[in-house]
Amino acid sequence: MSINVFTGAPKALVRSIALAAVFGTFAMSGHAVADISITASSATAFTSSINKFNSTDFLNGVWRKSAGLSVPASSAAIAAFKPGVQIKFADGQVRKITRVYVVGKNISIYVDGGLLDGAKVGAPRTVSTVVSSNTAKPAPAPAPAPAPAPTAPAPTPAPTAPSSSYTASMNSFTNSDWENGIYRKSAGFSIPDNAANKSAFVVGASVKLADGQVRQVAAVYDVGAHLSVMLKGSALSASAVGYPKTISVVSGTGATTPSVSKPAPAPAPTPAPTPAPAPTPPVVSDGSGIDLVGVNFGSGVFDPGTVPGVYNKGYTYADESYYKRHSELGFKLVRLGFLWERIQPKLGTDLNAAELGRIKLSLDHAQKHGIKVILDMHNYYRYYGKVINSPEVPRAQFAETWRKIAVELSRHPALYGYGLMNEPYNTGNNMWPQTAQAAGQAIRKIDPTNWIMIAGDRYSSAFHWQKYNTQLINDPWMRDPKNNLVYEAHQYLDFDYSGTYTKRAETFHPMLGVERVKPWVEWLKKNKLRGYIGEHGIPDFSPSAVVATDNLLAYLNENCIPSTYWAAGPRWGENIMSLDVRSGKHRPQLAPLQKHAKAKKTCSTIGPL
Repeated sequence: MSINVFTGAPKALVRSIALAAVFGTFAMSGHAVADISITASSATAFTSSINKFNSTDFLNGVWRKSAGLSVPASSAAIAAFKPGVQIKFADGQVRKITRVYVVGKNISIYVDGGLLDGAKVGAPRTVSTVVSSNTAKPAPAPAPAPAPAPTAPAPTPAPTAPSSSYTASMNSFTNSDWENGIYRKSAGFSIPDNAANKSAFVVGASVKLADGQVRQVAAVYDVGAHLSVMLKGSALSASAVGYPKTISVVSGTGATTPSVSKPAPAPAPTPAPTPAPAPTPPVVSDGSGIDLVGVNFGSGVFDPGTVPGVYNKGYTYADESYYKRHSELGFKLVRLGFLWERIQPKLGTDLNAAELGRIKLSLDHAQKHGIKVILDMHNYYRYYGKVINSPEVPRAQFAETWRKIAVELSRHPALYGYGLMNEPYNTGNNMWPQTAQAAGQAIRKIDPTNWIMIAGDRYSSAFHWQKYNTQLINDPWMRDPKNNLVYEAHQYLDFDYSGTYTKRAETFHPMLGVERVKPWVEWLKKNKLRGYIGEHGIPDFSPSAVVATDNLLAYLNENCIPSTYWAAGPRWGENIMSLDVRSGKHRPQLAPLQKHAKAKKTCSTIGPL
């Protein structure tokens, strides 16, 4: 977490207070997104109840913003409700299913035509199949959120394109990813998002470019005010066919679900890195691989303005129920935040017995529920506001404090690693590499084996890593794999990398997370080092962020890089990123996290090396 430049408060506090606005309860229950692959076909009708969801998104189980409904995900319902099947509603109307998404205990079913009236066809009424069509396998989708199908990042079957010619203008985008509205890295272009363009540029349609060549549309992505249209074939020449030239639809063949090897380009003219190539295969273990997906318990760093503060008033630690809950959700790794000023209120003194006891109790809870813990000194390279290596806070005292912590906790079976410092920033004296090494070597005098997590300067940003942190490994000790060092980066998806998500309308490229961590991962590979994403998190109102997180976790897991989601635990209120909210409402972020937490464990150690 970084610092709010206006208040000086760490973003742990900013995110816990400024972003704790209460949103309407999202009634969908369920925690995992799954593909549906149906091979059987049924000629008999099947009737299902409709979920009685009432919220800003549902009326009696019927979507308010697109033609769709939610039903329980029984095995019979999964077999019956397939794309192409016609279903009959309580008012007698018949619609054809266009997409089906399984989300935990429920199925979201989208149909053709206009919006449905939940008052007329919703719960407690039922819905029935009337015809079953050919088998289909729709693309997986994020857990339902306030912006459903119309902005889903995955391409979906579209209606037949018109046979007559239609011409559209090209967007005038030029940056590292676009040139004159033409995507630089694969065959694609961007045009305005309007009804006519949506109707004309559909999957399967043939389009004629300004140089006369004809290509077939392979995928269409609707993102904000623009349509990204991907074509079959090689990349296009922007000088030959880009803005201010136009593009025309010359025929339509009906939509089919394409197989597109490259992700959709970012919709807005903002620079973004090249999509990542196939990651390095993971280290294969004997089947007892390491856990790669975990969470942050951050309540121990709340109320930093009153340090040390009063326990259970300004700050607290998660009780056993949170460890039990998250273990049952599949998360076996916890990054536990604490403040230096609380565990050692005065430099050079013994550790505070009460605070140390609370951390030990947290480790006991973790051990009971099969969780490993990374200790996170959440101080941003500061102690009572003074930077380390200043006259007030000598480096030796920082190292000595970690030595004392290792003396007390190194033998606890739940301890996984030592997070030396959360998000150093504006270090001023550029002494963080030497400081981290001093602390690491102090720990190694006591504990020769547990991981030591070494964060990066500039808030540990993975995307900015190679600009600010290559000097971390200048000393051979910091490169020695025998020292069990792990380089910790953080990465959020919003426009300013902050993790505050202040723009509710912001959408996220499916591969944005991968692209942002790639510079750091490539640095790790080049130098044969280990890595860990200590923080990443997304808001509950963004389906596109769920998809981007899914791809990010897949990439990290394939590289054997563990990660901990921000955040979970007590006192988060209705925070948009928290997995634990006061109302207990559905958390769409859980779907990708659980999916990858439950994936087959094939990594024997932290990578990528």
